[in-house]
Amino acid sequence: MKKLFLDIFYVWINELKIVVKDKAVILVFFLVPLTYPLLYGFIYNNEVPRKVTMVAVDDSHSSLGREFVRNVDGSPDVRIVGYASNFEEAKEAMRRKEVHGILYIPSDFSRNINTKKQTQVMVYADMSNMLYYKSMLLSSTEVSLKMGADIRINESGFNSRGADEATMQPVKEEWIALFNPQNGFASFLVPAILIMIVQQTLLLGISTLVGTHNDEKRFTIASHTAKGKSVNAFKLTLGKAFCYASLYMLICIWVFRVVPYLFHLPQIGSPITIGVFLMPFLLSAVFFSMTLSYFSSQREFAMLLFVFTSLLFVFLSGISWPWAAIPAPLQAIAYLLPSTAGIHGFVKINSMGVGLREVWFEYVALWIQTGVYWITATLMYKWWIRNYDPKYLGHVPPHGGSKSN
Repeated sequence: MKKLFLDIFYVWINELKIVVKDKAVILVFFLVPLTYPLLYGFIYNNEVPRKVTMVAVDDSHSSLGREFVRNVDGSPDVRIVGYASNFEEAKEAMRRKEVHGILYIPSDFSRNINTKKQTQVMVYADMSNMLYYKSMLLSSTEVSLKMGADIRINESGFNSRGADEATMQPVKEEWIALFNPQNGFASFLVPAILIMIVQQTLLLGISTLVGTHNDEKRFTIASHTAKGKSVNAFKLTLGKAFCYASLYMLICIWVFRVVPYLFHLPQIGSPITIGVFLMPFLLSAVFFSMTLSYFSSQREFAMLLFVFTSLLFVFLSGISWPWAAIPAPLQAIAYLLPSTAGIHGFVKINSMGVGLREVWFEYVALWIQTGVYWITATLMYKWWIRNYDPKYLGHVPPHGGSKSN
């Protein structure tokens, strides 16, 4: 048993030397995880877009139309920058990116209200950014509800204040965003992105190492042992995995504790619970990345693998689309990825303050993934040794390779 641990430790130290000698891997393993969370934090630090610019087209030319425009302009999220004489002029302003939306008051707006008919107001939004659309739609909806309540009071004959309030709002409502009081985009998105950053930088860094071995025809990965060492696929996989995981333990402290603190993101979960939950996530992400890395036939392929999988993994995780609306077959595929269970569990613990019992399904799923990807990474390494290691093949490697590392 002692020899087993010494051999694994030897691989650990040897892999650490390889990592620190590769500038690209140092960049991916350290600089990217240190800077990317800061970049996302600064981009979304305002949480909610304010004063989204709109242009008004008032074809009603009435006091009620002007009142509606003034109320929308008075909301905190929208700013009316001016009036357009017609709809085509407003569309041209949007095309030039001078405004993000159009508020259109139809010609029969005031007439319909005065004749007790239902009227409408149209909002045209630049859909290149959903947050702009949300701000314009909510502001216009709130103004229409308030104006409708005032009209009902005027029609009721000016009763007592209590009766007027009941007429204006028969059912009192209050908008409360649970676990995201500022209703901010950063509080919703950044915690999930942090998980994705850890997994994808691991994938990129490990794939770069494997691609480098392929580029340099360095097929002696399994036979670079010192005298008295006996290294096989099992020990190589564990030693390398512990090397990557130990490096990322420090990165995880920065990514999951310091960055949310710097940008005042929700952070109400227990640090101990977060640490216990992230342990299987980190291990599963390491073994998962090691398994995929063996498809990296050359150094540059690692970047292609990173770019192709990142968008796919984000969509499958449930960040960009509600998890309940994702079809069951895609949910099953998503749970093959450590990032899916990692995001769901981390967000619940960090932003909602739940305990480990409430994320037990995700916790167990991550440990299962750790075991499965440990096996697949070992089998991939065993296949690598059998096909490429000159010590196993018993002859000099092709392309002038060397038996020593």
